[in-house]
This record gives sequence, structure tokens and C-alpha cells, in this order.
Amino acid sequence: MASQSQGVQQLLTAEKKAAEKVAEARKRKARRLKQAKDEAQAEIEKFRQERERQFKEYETRHLGSQDDIALKIKSDTHAKITAMNKQVATNKDKII
Repeated sequence: MASQSQGVQQLLTAEKKAAEKVAEARKRKARRLKQAKDEAQAEIEKFRQERERQFKEYETRHLGSQDDIALKIKSDTHAKITAMNKQVATNKDKII
């Protein structure tokens, strides 16, 4: 009877150790997954920033900066207004 009780006790101890090992393995797996996710997120952010930089560089090289575009629009508008004022002055006497 004592040997059976001792055998059962050993089985319970072994089962407890196995459960602890499984729990620890799950924790390690969860940590590894979290670490991999964090590393992937950092890599994605780095890639996004690099592509954004490349796009800005491309945009500046091919389209010019926004200040250049705004200045061009302003000068075009001024030129059109000047042309319209000249037409008004020229045709004013004819209309009246």
C-alpha cells in the first residue's frame, strides 16, 4: 500500500512539474511572439518613413516644392488680372 501511495505521489509530482514546464513554455512563446510583433512593427515604421522620405524627395525633384507652386499660381493670377484690366481699359470707351 505504501508503495502505491509513493508511486501516486511521484506521478502527482511529475504531473505538477510537467504542468509548470508547459506553463513556462507558453510564457516564453508569448514573450517571443510579442517581441517578434514589436520588431516587425518597428521595421514597418522604419520602412514607411524611408518611403515617405523618398516620396518627398521625388515630389520636390519633379514637381517642385509647394512654395514654388504657390508662387507660380500667384504670378499667373497677377498676370491674368493685369491682362483683364488692360482689356477693360481698352474696351471701356467702346462699351460706354
